[in-house]
Amino acid sequence: MSGSRLRVAWLGHKSATLGGGMATYSREITAGLRRKGLQVTFFHHGDWTGQPRDGASADEESVPLDSISLVKTVILSTPRAKRKLADRLRRHEFDVVHASFWFSSLDFDLPKLCRELGIPFVATFHVAFDRRRNVVAQVFSAAYRLYAPALKQCDRVIVFGAGQRDVLLKLGVPAQTLLTIPNGVDVEKYSPGPSDRKRRLGAERLFLFMGRIDAEKNVDVLLEAFLHADPPASTKLLIMGSGTERRRLERIYRDKRVLFTGHIAEESERIAILRAADAFFLPSSVEGLSLSMLEAMSCGVATVATDVGSDGEALSGAGIVIDPSKLAVELEMAIRQLLDLPFLIPELGRLARQRVLERFSLDRNLDALIAVYEELVTSRRTATPVRS
Repeated sequence: MSGSRLRVAWLGHKSATLGGGMATYSREITAGLRRKGLQVTFFHHGDWTGQPRDGASADEESVPLDSISLVKTVILSTPRAKRKLADRLRRHEFDVVHASFWFSSLDFDLPKLCRELGIPFVATFHVAFDRRRNVVAQVFSAAYRLYAPALKQCDRVIVFGAGQRDVLLKLGVPAQTLLTIPNGVDVEKYSPGPSDRKRRLGAERLFLFMGRIDAEKNVDVLLEAFLHADPPASTKLLIMGSGTERRRLERIYRDKRVLFTGHIAEESERIAILRAADAFFLPSSVEGLSLSMLEAMSCGVATVATDVGSDGEALSGAGIVIDPSKLAVELEMAIRQLLDLPFLIPELGRLARQRVLERFSLDRNLDALIAVYEELVTSRRTATPVRS
C-alpha cells in the first residue's frame, strides 16, 4: 500500500506552553508526513470556549478540541471534545490514528475506541522517566503504571530508547507492541552555520539552556554551578524558555553573566542562538528523549546532559554525560572543563553533530513511522473479510 494514500488522525500538542517538546514533536512529524504525501488531520487542544489556542483556526487539517489545563501537561478533555473526535473516527475518515501520550484524559479511552472501530492505533509515549529511586522519578514511575493498561491495548507503542522499553516491558506491555523510534531532527534546518547572536549579547563565550524551566529541569542547580565556577564577564549563560520556576529564578539570579529570554516562538531565532552557543546544558532529573538536546547537537553545539531517560544513551560518546545523583559537583566540573579547555568545544560539537546524522535524523524517523502505518493498515485489511 502506498503511504501517499494513507489518512492519519494525529493527536498532539500545538501550544508550546502546554506541550513543550511534545508540541515540537507534533509540529515536525505532521509537517514531515504531509511532505511525504500523507493526509494528516491534526487534532490538538483548544480551550473550554471552543476557540483554538495560539490564534490557530480550525480547518480540515487542524482541528481544536475543547480542553481544560489543570497543571502543566495535565489536561482534561471535555465531553464535547470526546464526542467530536469519536464522531470523526466512526465515520471512518482515517486509516490510522496516532496519539502523543500524554495528550489528555482522552488517552485512556482512545485505544479501546479504535479497537472497537477497527482502526489501527499508534501511541508515542513521551512520559519522562529515570530508573533511579528519587522522589521525582517515583512520581513519573507512577504515571507509567497509570498508563500501562491503555498501552497494552495499543497496536504499537513508540518509545525512544532501550531503557524506556525495558520499563514498559516490566509493566506488561507486550514486546511485539513496542517499537524503538527515536526523536528526529531536521538536520538541514538544524545545522551549524554563522550567527551574530554572541555579538548581540556581548558574549565571547555562550552557554545555553533551552527548555521548560520547571523543577525537574534543575535550572537552579545549573545557575549555581555556573556562578560558582566564576566565569569571566564575557562568558554568558542564556536561559531560554518559560515555566513554573522562571520568575523565581529571575528574581534570585541577577548576575550580568546570566540572561533570561523567556520562550522564543520563532524557530529561526532559536536556531540562530543554537548556532552561536558554545555549549548546551540539560541537567534534568527525568527525561524521555529531549528534542532540545538533539536540536543543539544537530547544530554542532558541545552538549552536557544528565544520564536520565534516553538522553544518556543518545549522548554517550558524543558529549559529556553526568550522573544526576552527583549533579551539582559534575555540572560544575563540566563547566570548568569547558572554560579551561576551550579546544574541547569544537571537537565535542563535531561529535554531537555526527551522532545526530547517524541516528536521529527526522527523515529516518518519518520513514520508520510510515512503515509502521502501512504494516498495520495492510494487516488490518487482510484480516478483515470483504463483505459481499
